Amino acid sequence: MTAESSDTWAGWYRDRQGAEAITFLSDGGRLRTAVRGVPYEGGDFATLEPVADGPALTGCVMEWDMPLPVNVDGAAQQATLSCLLTLGDKGPELSLTLHWGGAAYASGIAGGDFEGALGRIRHQLPGGTDLTGRTLVGA
Repeated sequence: MTAESSDTWAGWYRDRQGAEAITFLSDGGRLRTAVRGVPYEGGDFATLEPVADGPALTGCVMEWDMPLPVNVDGAAQQATLSCLLTLGDKGPELSLTLHWGGAAYASGIAGGDFEGALGRIRHQLPGGTDLTGRTLVGA
């Protein structure tokens, strides 16, 4: 997915060494963050790699929330998308949950495919409702 403009989301990084607050920045197709002073960049959350020398992101969990408007019969309503990404030996596992209108719509585990996870949520939404056409991250 790509970003229409720069977006920033606060989140958390956790591994065996502990937890730390992180910030994600998406600007037109590239996603950036830093963990323990090491900058990472990638086309989406599951493909973040060190910009220079640094350890790969593995054996860790990242979580963050982002606003995601929901269209209801053409009118936008605010919702929150909670994201949980586990990067382990078996590859990325991404779980998304859309909190909107007093309900929670969950993607379940969807590999590292952000668009696929959003698609699972789209299929659960009531008729006349869809996520905005605005895309978020990735190439």
